[in-house]
Amino acid sequence: MIDPFKIDGPTCISFSFGRSSAYLLHRVLESNGGLPEGSHVLSCNTGKEEEASLAFGWEISERWSVPITLLEYRPGAGFEVVTFETASRNGEPFEAVIAQRGGVLPNPRSRYCSSEMKTRTMHRYLRSLGIEEWETMLGIRADEPRRVAKFRFNPHPETPAEYVRIPLADAFVSAHDVGAFWKAQPFDLQLPNNNGKTMHGNCTRCFLKPAAQILSLEKERHDPWWMVQEKKAESVATGDGCRFRNDRPSYAQIAAFAAEQKDMFDQDEEAISCLCGD
Repeated sequence: MIDPFKIDGPTCISFSFGRSSAYLLHRVLESNGGLPEGSHVLSCNTGKEEEASLAFGWEISERWSVPITLLEYRPGAGFEVVTFETASRNGEPFEAVIAQRGGVLPNPRSRYCSSEMKTRTMHRYLRSLGIEEWETMLGIRADEPRRVAKFRFNPHPETPAEYVRIPLADAFVSAHDVGAFWKAQPFDLQLPNNNGKTMHGNCTRCFLKPAAQILSLEKERHDPWWMVQEKKAESVATGDGCRFRNDRPSYAQIAAFAAEQKDMFDQDEEAISCLCGD
């Protein structure tokens, strides 16, 4: 059987700060005896990643002795290589790409944020190295059938110069397998793992996350950045362009609802004493 993790040409290993893409990197290193020459592990920071995600990438690079290039979008179809210390923390790359689009916000029908800040930013970096054709490995698992089908149908989603590979799916790796691997490691991503899914992962309040998930995250910690962007967009756009999602409450409404909700039970209620003790 052909090893789906073997590399024999210019390759980009896309590391998205999550457990699955990190497991993909582990399998690549294992199958190739390290990172093959001509291969590049690339991450893209939107400025709205969880701090734990950035720290996870830094720790992997240190523990596994593998260089991870951290990129950020810059206006004018550019990019900049940053470090864990210099990476944006306040959404600067995201705001820059919104400004590049005249203040019109991305939304489910026009997801330019991901394509510009991540996919095309990686492409610009690879081309700056003189790489004209390459393969990209993504950490898509076998238990993500819709995403698998998308890249099986079209392995050149952005440019004919890139061929997308999904080795985890080829190796029938599931969220259970990824979770078992990280449970056995001396370190892990410091974000909750719910049945193989990291609800806090990727952009802090990404508009592709379900509304209930956004509400839950907002109740944990208020993040005003998203509502501020929607407020700013109201002066330059209407309809889809001034909201990340116009099929559900705005981020300001979700934040207000989260702030108004009360706990069902008194958090200060004392336990009734019992001979059982503690």
